[in-house]
Amino acid sequence: MFDVHSRRSVLGQLGKLFAAIAASKWVSPRAFAQASAETATSLFAYVGCFTTEERGASGEGINVYRVDPVSGDWDHIQLVADLVNPSFLTLNHDGRFLYSVHGDETYATAFAIDTTSGRLTFLNRQETGGTNGVHLAVDPSNRFLVVSNYASGSMAVLPINRDGSLAPRSDLVELPGSPGPHPTQQTSSHPHHNPFDPEGRFLLVPDKGLDRIFVLKLDDSSGTLIWADTPSVAAAPGAGPRHAAFHPTLPTAYVLNELDSSLAVYAYDSQNGELNRKQLLSTLPNDFTGNSTTAEIAAHPSGRFLYCSNRGHDSITAYGVDQTTGLLTLLGWTPTGGERPRYFGLDPSGTFLFACNERSHSIVAFRIDPATGALAETGQEVETGSPVTIVFRDPRA
Repeated sequence: MFDVHSRRSVLGQLGKLFAAIAASKWVSPRAFAQASAETATSLFAYVGCFTTEERGASGEGINVYRVDPVSGDWDHIQLVADLVNPSFLTLNHDGRFLYSVHGDETYATAFAIDTTSGRLTFLNRQETGGTNGVHLAVDPSNRFLVVSNYASGSMAVLPINRDGSLAPRSDLVELPGSPGPHPTQQTSSHPHHNPFDPEGRFLLVPDKGLDRIFVLKLDDSSGTLIWADTPSVAAAPGAGPRHAAFHPTLPTAYVLNELDSSLAVYAYDSQNGELNRKQLLSTLPNDFTGNSTTAEIAAHPSGRFLYCSNRGHDSITAYGVDQTTGLLTLLGWTPTGGERPRYFGLDPSGTFLFACNERSHSIVAFRIDPATGALAETGQEVETGSPVTIVFRDPRA
């Protein structure tokens, strides 16, 4: 196990080099260059969490790690403490700034990233005009941050200043519709996700409360949101759309439904944002009879596999992707090695999947078989309080 507060050197790959220096007082320039190159290929991982007693949480803030892309080892670099529920994180597109929303709060925060060390420096925070921000995304121009306000049923746009800090809100859009049938989870609009499509033209907003997937476009000249020609499509009553993912190359979108543990496949028209459903699958085994809800979804960078997480069944469901149609074939389920996997993250190369087990306070590493998509535990586990999100920064980006 790797303790979140361990202070193993982030330059661990240079340990032998330093030992050689101590012994001989000279090391060849080639050895220095090789060791420096190995260090430069490490990834930085930023882990958000829940922190408050109301959520039964034990997190302390945003933790920063250096990740070896070959072994999958994590070394702790920094804890940014005194934050309330930094529950979802995102980077801007050149990896210089990190942004967070905060569960149950009314604001987003901005941080600058030291591109050498990976460490964070707080810039500012800005009100979102709503409550309980649950997701955020930077537009392709790096000039606007879009936020889903879960509790108040609205989408906010915050301009991004040249120094990465956030400016006051430029737009706030309430999502219209009738609540779904669930008596406690669908009393009003609850937007839960707002990813941009691969071309950066439209963004999808699965609304758990209204059983709808909204489609909007950002006007980057004014920082306002515009409805697509077909502004939304309906999910099944009580499905509770939560998160969405796009295939990296095919005109296909995948929407994960939280409340009925289902996964919908849509044909996606990137010219007008239109969605047409063509497949619906369960994320659970037929013989499972317990309580479970879905949480996260991600397409593998190769486009050959798709993964989603189940809270209750405590597993990752894997699917194979037809490379012509985008349709899915079930591959199987892998236990996450902990409780309530609210999130999982794929490293940029698609070599590893890291499952965030919120209730058992761990991040468990799995190696992805590039031929089959199967997940195999590596034996590596990071102990950290109530982890609920990870973003990766590649220093080579």
